[in-house]
Amino acid sequence: MLHVGSRAPAFELPDASMEMIQLSSFLGKKNVVLYFYPRDGTPGCTMEAINFSDHEDAFEDCDTVVFGVSRDDCLVHEEFRDKHGISLQLLSDAECEVMKKYEVLKDHVANGEAHASVHRSTFVIDKKGMVRHILRDLNPREHVASVLKLVRQIHGH
Repeated sequence: MLHVGSRAPAFELPDASMEMIQLSSFLGKKNVVLYFYPRDGTPGCTMEAINFSDHEDAFEDCDTVVFGVSRDDCLVHEEFRDKHGISLQLLSDAECEVMKKYEVLKDHVANGEAHASVHRSTFVIDKKGMVRHILRDLNPREHVASVLKLVRQIHGH
């Protein structure tokens, strides 16, 4: 079970520009905020992505990069990003491989069939690759402020 103090599971995922992003490339250089969300275009997910983008400079001041992860493919991410002026990188986990590693899928039953849905979750990973904070069930309106406060504590602000 993934918990605070665990080594963050490695990942490599494509962003909206189809460039591969690896967690390992930030080790020793940047803190990483990895937030998982259900899908592009929903009101809550749109609000989060715009809010994270609006605070990108504040995260950068704390040596932190932010990545949003959903099952949407790269083309959907690109369209979503361009439509809403989103500057943060959106990563595609269409096969749910990283979502499984971070334990963010939850089962629910709809129309008598079991489906896995994404549990809105955020992981704050320090420069050493350790999970420092895990946040679940966040209100999209308060999400970014909560994460930024934690990142500032790690950075010493």
